[in-house]
Amino acid sequence: MLTLVAYIDGGSLGNPGPSGIGVVIDGSEEGRIRIARMIGRQDNNVAEYVALLEALQYAVASRAQSLHVYSDSEVVVRQMTGVYACRSPRLYSLNWICRKLASSLKFSISHVPREDNAEANSLANAAVREQLA
Repeated sequence: MLTLVAYIDGGSLGNPGPSGIGVVIDGSEEGRIRIARMIGRQDNNVAEYVALLEALQYAVASRAQSLHVYSDSEVVVRQMTGVYACRSPRLYSLNWICRKLASSLKFSISHVPREDNAEANSLANAAVREQLA
């Protein structure tokens, strides 16, 4: 069975502003997967959740057994682990969808310092720059 590891990041230029996501997935049969996508005008926390959603959707579509995610967003990590409740109406539906997808996998998520998430960060920044070009 497939075990995936994902590094995710989302960011916006301004808060809110033009936003993008970056996702790096290891363990796939196709090799390392890199996703950089613009997501329009959002805030940072929404972008972080959309990056998580992208990783979860990939894992489910690939019929992975497990997914471990590394994120530099303390808000997303703490909400997904239950340390923080998700009270934001803006984030609630994204949190709910991510939890629903995560429940179909052996899912875990950990916080990493920004410097240990450089590739996903670079992909997210490239997606934001693409919107501005």
